[in-house]
Amino acid sequence: MYDVIVIGCGIVGAATAYELGKRQLTTLVLEAENDVSLGATRANSAILHAGYDPEPGTLMAKLNVEGANRAKMLCQKLSVHYNQIGSLVVAFSAEELTLIRALYERGVKNGVKELEILDQSALFEKEPNLSHKALGALYAPTAAIVNPWEFCLALAETAVKNDVEIALNNRVTAIKQITDGYEVTTNKATYQTKYIFNAAGVHSDDIHNLIAEPNFEIKPNRGEYYLLDKSEGTVVQHVVFQCPSSSGKGVLISPTVHGNLVVGPNSESIRRNDLDSGNDTGNTIAGLKTVVDLAKKSVPDLNLRQSIRNFSGVRANSTADDFILQEAAPGFIDLAGIKSPGLTAAPAIAVYAIELLEQAVGKKFKQKESYIDSREKIIFQELDFKEKNEAIAKNNTYGRVICRCETVTEGEIRTAVHSPIPPVSIDGIKRRCNAGMGRCQGGFCGPRVVDILADELDRSPLDILQDREGSYVLVEATKGGR
Repeated sequence: MYDVIVIGCGIVGAATAYELGKRQLTTLVLEAENDVSLGATRANSAILHAGYDPEPGTLMAKLNVEGANRAKMLCQKLSVHYNQIGSLVVAFSAEELTLIRALYERGVKNGVKELEILDQSALFEKEPNLSHKALGALYAPTAAIVNPWEFCLALAETAVKNDVEIALNNRVTAIKQITDGYEVTTNKATYQTKYIFNAAGVHSDDIHNLIAEPNFEIKPNRGEYYLLDKSEGTVVQHVVFQCPSSSGKGVLISPTVHGNLVVGPNSESIRRNDLDSGNDTGNTIAGLKTVVDLAKKSVPDLNLRQSIRNFSGVRANSTADDFILQEAAPGFIDLAGIKSPGLTAAPAIAVYAIELLEQAVGKKFKQKESYIDSREKIIFQELDFKEKNEAIAKNNTYGRVICRCETVTEGEIRTAVHSPIPPVSIDGIKRRCNAGMGRCQGGFCGPRVVDILADELDRSPLDILQDREGSYVLVEATKGGR
């Protein structure tokens, strides 16, 4: 019997596993997909919000500000790309100027540091490419951008190094109470545990309902995006928001940690389907047109012809107005309804959730005498000339560039295959070392990544996946062989 099972390994599940790995507990993470971070974590705006948006007194408000501080520290420890570029909420009318003043006051109540309201002149000094109709903005210098799936992977990999087990391709189908805990059944096996954390994202209500009476419902919401080439990466220098509305924080324009520009999202409620609601990540003509029309309100000359990829993500919106962090049954903790600012708040949610469980069971979990809380990673493109030569001298595959757009080497890809949570797909490699993230989107390096994966995993190239289970890309050999 395990002490703890965490259901789901998006950013919240991974952060919870990371914190549990520091404690004298046997922990298992059950993930329905063949890799971590395949839900909302991999398809979002990649923003670590400052904390002025949530209503004061809510869990969102408390955990946003705390989570932003923890995330900054964790990204430094775990070698995760992070850049504190600040954010701007831009006002285009007198009414919106009143709204940003209200957001300023809310942020002060929430404990956000260094907030400032900019007039039109100060705003254009920071962002000269904004529409001349912009009248002012709320400036939050503590906002940051991050690589969200890299953050999730770093937390999960470090948890594994601290003896947390992760079982992929294990979709939970049933839970029942037993003496001293729970029996959890998946499509692969049955496990027993004393305690459970439900971090199942868009399926967190389904998991809750397996063991408790329904008291919330997930209402999936899809947001679509443009990812622009690095040639557009300096159009804005900050995260540029429009004033929030009832449908969300609006369409943003922001640099990414890799030098691209991300634009979006729209907001669309999608039909709930127990099996597919989290995977409904297609793009639509209407949705992308909405993104274009709203984005050009902020930057009229935005060059969307430089788009290298469109994508969408599904948010776990719920019938509650706040995060749902509750004991649903004895020793069963829901971490549900984690919409924005969920990425930011995740490290704080994890700490809060464990404290909630400790209060529920009436004991404090002991810390390990020693544990790993950091990660080092070789990113060849970011090494100086001397360091590159040293890496190649130790392993000559670091001298062979596979992804030309992002300067990712064979050595980095082969190392990624043997990481604590080994990838089994082309996109799994992309998430670990950025191969295929550039302008050609894997058009050049994709076949070589397939060859390397097949070689390292001792499989046929025909068995290599693009991403999720069943996403095969090759059907037969051509020209007489590999």
